[in-house]
Amino acid sequence: MKSAQAEQTREQALEEHHLSCFAWALACCRWDRDEAQDVLQTAYLRILEGRARLNGSEISRPWIFGVVRTVALEQKRRRMIRTLALQKMWRGKPAPDPGPAAFQHSADQEAQRRLRGMLARLSSRQRELLHLVFYQDMTIEQAAEVLCISVGSARVHYERGKARLREMLTQEEHP
Repeated sequence: MKSAQAEQTREQALEEHHLSCFAWALACCRWDRDEAQDVLQTAYLRILEGRARLNGSEISRPWIFGVVRTVALEQKRRRMIRTLALQKMWRGKPAPDPGPAAFQHSADQEAQRRLRGMLARLSSRQRELLHLVFYQDMTIEQAAEVLCISVGSARVHYERGKARLREMLTQEEHP
C-alpha cells in the first residue's frame, strides 16, 4: 500500500510542476523542443519507477529539476560521443547545409533570439542559474540545490551573470 501511495505522490508532484519542468528541460537542452521532451520523458520515467533517489522525505520542485538536469547532461554526453564517432567516420566529406534559421520575422521572436544569443555567451552555470531564478521563480538557494553547488557559489554566478547580461545589453544599445 505504501508503494502505491508513494507512486501517487510522485505522479501528483510531476503533474503540479509539469509546465515549469518542461521550461527547465528546454533551458537545459538549449531550447531544442524535441530533445527537451525526450529528457523530460526519461526524467519522469526515472522518478515514477523510483530509480531517481530522493534524499529527503518529500518530492520538491528543486529535486525534480535536479533529475531533469542530470538526464539532460547524460543525453548531452551521449550525443557528443555519437557526434565524435560520426565525425571520425565522415572525416573529409563536406557537411550538409543546415538551411534557413528557425526563428524569423516576428519582433518577439527576434528579441527572444537575441536574448538566447546573449544567454548562450554566458557560462553554463550562469545561464542555468539565471534561468532557474528568473524563469522558474526559484530562490538562489533553491537554484543552488538544483545545480548541486553551494549557495555562496550560486550568488557569485548569479551576480556575474546579471552583470554580463547588462554589459551585453548596453553594448547592443550603444555600439
